[in-house]
Amino acid sequence: MAALKGSSPSASRRVRCTTMLTAGLNQVYVGVVDDDESLRRALARLVRAAGMQAVAYASAEAFCADMKRRRFACLVVDIQLPGMSGVDLRNQLAADGIATPVFLVTAHDGPKVRAETMAGPCAGYLHKTDAGSEILAAIRRVLASPAPGPGQGSQA
Repeated sequence: MAALKGSSPSASRRVRCTTMLTAGLNQVYVGVVDDDESLRRALARLVRAAGMQAVAYASAEAFCADMKRRRFACLVVDIQLPGMSGVDLRNQLAADGIATPVFLVTAHDGPKVRAETMAGPCAGYLHKTDAGSEILAAIRRVLASPAPGPGQGSQA
């Protein structure tokens, strides 16, 4: 890409990098699993406003029962869900060989919760009070990472 008139070469590189990160985001699916309806809707709107597709579930069981489940780029999952917890869902996906990155979200941070969360594969540990920009930045970091190779990931 040629540099814009009056702009520096580094400015054109910034434009190119931004374009690469946002190109095709509308084809990116992010799963949101939270029993709190207002937060679930807010996270889904945030993801959609960033140009990605959000699919929201009220429980881990609803997520697992969705037979038309998309291939998700990542999941944002509440830790304290009724029934199967977010940590249990993450562990089940890992046991099934599904390498979809999982962000675990909590309103009740503490050393025990954090230790349990970080004991398995976790793309990030987020707080429900984190700014939307922080949550999107974490999702974008995962999207910018190399995808798992063949046999390392599956539909989730």
